[in-house]
Amino acid sequence: MRSGAWYLASIATTLTAAALLVSGCKSEKPAPAPSETASAEVEAPSEAATEPAAEASEVPVGGGRAEKTENDLYEFSYSYPDAAGAIPGLKANLDKQFDASRADLVSSAKEGQSEAKQNDFPYHAYSYGEEWKVVTDLPGWLSLSSEIYTYSGGAHGMTTFDALLWDRHAEAARKPIDLFTSKEALSKAIRTSFCAALDKARVRKRGGPIDRSDEMFSECIDPVEQVVILGSTNKQTFDRIGLLVPPYNAGPYAEGSYEVTVPVTGAVMAALKPQYRSSFSVGK
Repeated sequence: MRSGAWYLASIATTLTAAALLVSGCKSEKPAPAPSETASAEVEAPSEAATEPAAEASEVPVGGGRAEKTENDLYEFSYSYPDAAGAIPGLKANLDKQFDASRADLVSSAKEGQSEAKQNDFPYHAYSYGEEWKVVTDLPGWLSLSSEIYTYSGGAHGMTTFDALLWDRHAEAARKPIDLFTSKEALSKAIRTSFCAALDKARVRKRGGPIDRSDEMFSECIDPVEQVVILGSTNKQTFDRIGLLVPPYNAGPYAEGSYEVTVPVTGAVMAALKPQYRSSFSVGK
């Protein structure tokens, strides 16, 4: 079709005119349409002068996310794996957390910087970093955990944890503890095994025996006051429970955090809400 039209046009014009026309057509290029990212940059309100603008980065559709920003005001990082990014509802949930965490950091950092200036104190950039990882990927569930580091002045930062489940059947995010009849029921089911495993971990870190008492860092702490994560050894059902313990909860800051794993038992199965029992099995 294109060559026939060219032939008719060549009859109506001279070879010289045709050549000029072709040359002119080749030199014309349509102006590129503005990208969504570029539009967002223009429309987004600018931060205060104390917060240098961060370069916009595209978030791949259906993929994980890993972003990091560092400036004189704050340091921010946030990431989640491809397995989470492949689920639209979960991805939207984590992206919402990204936005909220960054906004909170910027707000608190500006306040801290202002207070430091008013009191003639040196200001050190505030920090927030969160990394989500897959605990286990089951036919009906995706289990995730995150490690969070924050710094808002003082001698050192702080490490905490979070956990999230994606229910593939209901297409909804849930907290692991929500699968149980109550926090008290789960605590009762795992407390003995948790405390024994925690003391073994304390021995490894401290290099000596643990004298269980009511004194700080020697007592048996409540397992469900820690972050509960759900894991699997068989890739079909949840058969073990992890407890993520941040610094100061089980030992001094210098000992860092603890991670304790206990098996799913008959007592744990009894503590589950009936509709979730088929997703669990007794562990070894």
